[in-house]
Amino acid sequence: MSESEQLKTWIEQNGPIESVQAVVCDLNGIMRGKRIPVEQASKVLGGGIRMPLSIVGVDVWGEDIIGSTQVFATGDGDGICEATGRGPLPVSWTSRPSALIPLWLSLEDGRPFLADPRQALAAVVAQYRELGLRPVVATEMEFYLIDPEPDSAMPPISPYTGKRLDSDAILSIDELDDFGEFFSDVYKECARQNVPADAAIAENGIGQFEINLLHTDDPLKAADDSVFFKRIVKGVARKHGLAATFMAKPYGTRSGNGMHVHFSLLNEKGENVFDDGTAEGSPMLKSAVAGLLRGMAETTLLFAPHYNSYRRLRPDTHAPTSISWGYENRTAAIRIPGGNPKARRIEHRVAGADSNPYLVLTAILGAALVGIRNGWKPTAPQTGRAYSAKKQRKIPAEWGQAVDAFESGAIAAEIFAPVLRQMLVACKRQEIAGFAEQVTDYEFSAYLEIV
Repeated sequence: MSESEQLKTWIEQNGPIESVQAVVCDLNGIMRGKRIPVEQASKVLGGGIRMPLSIVGVDVWGEDIIGSTQVFATGDGDGICEATGRGPLPVSWTSRPSALIPLWLSLEDGRPFLADPRQALAAVVAQYRELGLRPVVATEMEFYLIDPEPDSAMPPISPYTGKRLDSDAILSIDELDDFGEFFSDVYKECARQNVPADAAIAENGIGQFEINLLHTDDPLKAADDSVFFKRIVKGVARKHGLAATFMAKPYGTRSGNGMHVHFSLLNEKGENVFDDGTAEGSPMLKSAVAGLLRGMAETTLLFAPHYNSYRRLRPDTHAPTSISWGYENRTAAIRIPGGNPKARRIEHRVAGADSNPYLVLTAILGAALVGIRNGWKPTAPQTGRAYSAKKQRKIPAEWGQAVDAFESGAIAAEIFAPVLRQMLVACKRQEIAGFAEQVTDYEFSAYLEIV
């Protein structure tokens, strides 16, 4: 069956479909692209769509980067948009029935464009493959449901009680029941898009929830799943008269939204190389941990990419602040969960839910690989409260510090191509300048007549 015939069959099974969204994921994790008539969908799947290479590097507001070297070096040239093999994906929450086809960028000569975040992850996965290793990855995604009407975050009104949520309800079954129709639709849409959604729980914040995505030995699919999951949750929330946010810290005094990443490594026999039969884990696990620790300051920008991200990285907020690791220690940045040694794995707890999953997994797997190749050994594991550990280095607490560390870091340079680092740094510096120009209402009320 030809590609066009397969597409026709898919449309018949999932229709009616009126349009197709042909999209790439930019460095901020935002989908950007074109709306295409459904009749031209086979053209999209066949690599017949072109977009400017600079599209992956625009700022969070969708503005071009002023003085971009990428634009001036190429005359803002186009790249080839190739289907990732995942689409088309049915979209049911738009006003008219549509589908999404995810794409990634290649250069004119067929080489991958390494500033495309999905291509960056593919490059690191290929390096593991050369060593006969296969990463197994799972993510945990936190988000808040909020009232869509106010200009600032406000807890939603329960569809069941008709009352606004007003208290934390960690692991509350009642709160999950209140939004049962929303969660049913989320799981249904995840199934339609082959996103393996697992358990849902009510988290610490008012209207905060977490859904775990099942592990896979395909890191590209794990990142795809996380990106599509965020889009599904936000789309289904709108359908139910709600809004959903993966913003790292929508409420200043409540828990932030994290994206925790679990991973292990399989060898060519399918054996977990982090397992040595003990609770401590193998020397390779410890070398991976050492790489993660040494590269953490340089890669914090990927885990906390936005102005708001740094509100989450505060002591005693269930988010890490020190560059530390430990066994069954949720106050450390790197946690080694207990349980059966056959499932020995690393949990990376730094990333916010506002981050780009492709870049997060690239940074984690890349730093771990550097540690493994060099046979590094980690510092002693942290016992007890990591927030009070005076000897531990700190995760960068300011956005500008993280940008500088990423730009100059040797480990970051080993993981990411120069073109990606240049584009991301330029993007973030433009965003920093944009926020610096804004005077907030809080500043205005504090200083207007006082100073």
